[in-house]
Amino acid sequence: MTATAPGFNPAISLSALPADWPGGFWLHLLVFAIGIIIFVLVTVIIFIWLERRLVGRFQVRYGPNRTGPFGLLQPIADMIKILTKEDNVPARGDRLVFWLAPIVVLSPVFLVFAVVPFQDGALLADLNIGILYVIAIGSVTSIGVFMAGWASNNKYSLIGAMRSVAQLVSYEIPLVLSITGVILVAGSLSLSGIVEAQNVPFILLQPLAFLIYFIAALAEINRCPFDLVEADSELVSGYNIEYSGMKFAALMLTQYAEVAAISVIVTTLFLGGWRGPLLPPFLWFLIKVFAVFFLIEWIRFTLLRLRIDQVMAFAWKFLLPLALINLLITSAQVVFWPDASPWLIMIVNIAIMAFLIILWSRLFKPGGKSIAA
Repeated sequence: MTATAPGFNPAISLSALPADWPGGFWLHLLVFAIGIIIFVLVTVIIFIWLERRLVGRFQVRYGPNRTGPFGLLQPIADMIKILTKEDNVPARGDRLVFWLAPIVVLSPVFLVFAVVPFQDGALLADLNIGILYVIAIGSVTSIGVFMAGWASNNKYSLIGAMRSVAQLVSYEIPLVLSITGVILVAGSLSLSGIVEAQNVPFILLQPLAFLIYFIAALAEINRCPFDLVEADSELVSGYNIEYSGMKFAALMLTQYAEVAAISVIVTTLFLGGWRGPLLPPFLWFLIKVFAVFFLIEWIRFTLLRLRIDQVMAFAWKFLLPLALINLLITSAQVVFWPDASPWLIMIVNIAIMAFLIILWSRLFKPGGKSIAA
């Protein structure tokens, strides 16, 4: 099965950058490392501002509008405020692990961007196993979360950390299986190769894989309706309750940086990355990233938080079987239907997705009985 559709060939890029741009290995490394840090930090600041403006619109109230024009400086003011707060450490906690945890949580998020192609040739390292690198690095964050909960010597922190690890392990399986379908269609583990294979965006050729990946990714980064780690009514604030000052700022930065990472990965795997007509490639990339972010926020402000038993049941009883079925169907299409028209594949897969979702919604109820019963 090929992803090339007759008559649909969007402009790939205005000019592909050389592999060692702007010249030499070390200069390339320095420029892109600094560029990635700046990109993540600026994106996080914009995301925080947009989130507050969007929630104001969704809840029919004003968002930030005092600090700077349209409240644009509010994230900067919040950053200054949080960084100047007193930095406390629990008296009976493990000081070294407590100090290391925010670093372990934050570092992998920046490392994920090392293999993301912002446009043709514009990436730090074009690994031929780029997607495996992303999966492996992304899983390290849970170690830092558990370190934070355990080192705090607080039962609420520890329970929040244990919830996070359980949730990540549960949703990691359907997430990886959904990515496997994309790899089969693209025939490449490189993120650049996956983007170049998308003459038709994979969100059309692999709609069920997109849905599974998107839901599992929300659960992995603890975004609503899966934000049980920070269930205020149950755990006060989850694993980060004992943190303050710069350490708390690092944990909060991680949460929004993870949203940026998921938006970028979804754009790369399913939306054609930087590919698109007329506009510059990097601008297309940003448009798609912010569109995914808007979808994440729309879900956050619309859906209610699930219970922990519902979250776990949804992963194992709903997403996992659907991911396995999608992988089986995709494998059969690649082997037995390699020359089929992408548009025909798109229609078939959308119909299969609709049928499976309706069928599973009737066979499986994640809620079960209420806790009171």
